[in-house]
Amino acid sequence: MTGTLIVLAVIAVVAFALVGIYNGLVKLRNMAEQAWSDVDVQLKRRYDLIPNLVETVKGYASHEKSTFESVVEARSRAMQATTPEAKAEAENFLQSTLKSLFALSEAYPDLKANQNFLELQAELSRIEEQIQLARRYYNAVVRDLNTKIETVPSNFVANMFGFQKKEYFELDSEAERTAPKVSFGQ
Repeated sequence: MTGTLIVLAVIAVVAFALVGIYNGLVKLRNMAEQAWSDVDVQLKRRYDLIPNLVETVKGYASHEKSTFESVVEARSRAMQATTPEAKAEAENFLQSTLKSLFALSEAYPDLKANQNFLELQAELSRIEEQIQLARRYYNAVVRDLNTKIETVPSNFVANMFGFQKKEYFELDSEAERTAPKVSFGQ
């Protein structure tokens, strides 16, 4: 009788441990999905700002059509990307086209002094900071989830219930790891 109670107690402890591990994995997976949603929100804020920026610059540099088309195309590509890897690639392309758009302002002194343009620059800078914070949080949650999926004993539970590692939201090169410069010596 005592042996049976010991076996039942061990089974109960193991069951509670497995439930705890499972719940921890679910919590981390949900946190990663919520963090990815936060990244998307910040990126959408940037996407919504870009048409205003392009229109403001168009008023001063209307003959720079290829630059505007590149920015619009890059914005569209970034909005359509869904996975962290595809989103990072599209964001890299968008950042490079935004740099070319801001480079135009150097050739147009009136544009550099335009209040609307200056406000759009400041807003883009704030959004870039929020994107960076959202990326960091997402990557931290993904790190925690992936670690839990790979370590013993939680890896057994993760495999049993089909938990998958998530991709980090990483940029390709060191140059792309910085936000586009939006200051023009005001």
